[in-house]
Amino acid sequence: MAQKARKQLKERHKQVLDAIQDYRAKHGYAPSYREICARTDITSTSMVNYYLEQLEEMGYIERSENISRSLKIKDAAQEKVDQVLGNIKQVVNEISNALSIPIVGRIVASEPIPIPETDFNLFDAESKIEIPESLIPFNIQKDNLFALEVDGDSMIDAMVSDGDVIIMKPVREAQNGEMVAVRLKDQNETTLKHFYHEGNRVRLQPANPTMDPIYVDSSSDIEIQGSVVLVIRQM
Repeated sequence: MAQKARKQLKERHKQVLDAIQDYRAKHGYAPSYREICARTDITSTSMVNYYLEQLEEMGYIERSENISRSLKIKDAAQEKVDQVLGNIKQVVNEISNALSIPIVGRIVASEPIPIPETDFNLFDAESKIEIPESLIPFNIQKDNLFALEVDGDSMIDAMVSDGDVIIMKPVREAQNGEMVAVRLKDQNETTLKHFYHEGNRVRLQPANPTMDPIYVDSSSDIEIQGSVVLVIRQM
């Protein structure tokens, strides 16, 4: 296809292509210029012709002079058109299926620090993050997820950095290796670490070679508050 055909399609070009494709699929023949106007809100047939000329130059359509309803999306361009329209529909679907997850506070990902009892209620009720539902594994219950903002770099080798937002599912127990939010009851301190049960004690392991693990004598001395489902990187 010519170099012009590789140019980025503008939104109006996509609308015209979409109108032609949908109309042909429904009626078996191409729309008139006035019908394209009605489907795209383009105000005049001369403007429709302007966009059609550009699409023809870029290699997306072909048409015959003096033959009504001769518009045809070229076979060579059909796959590209389908991809463009498919991407648009995917974005629309993701937006319409977005999850709105409350950001309920901050979690320390460094040495544990004392926290107030309201640690997970530091943000106002309007603090939320929206993400595509497709990012959450299908087997995760979605109606009770919550988000925390990360403070510190103890989990940096697990791709969790200071300022990132983590999506959590509430849990009270953890499997070895899970990244969890843990409260140390005696000190009333909270931290984000990998969890390991080792005999009678618990090891809270950072993912940072410069930091040492935290050992807790008994699992009864900690409270697991949630397990990480997804990390939203803040660039």
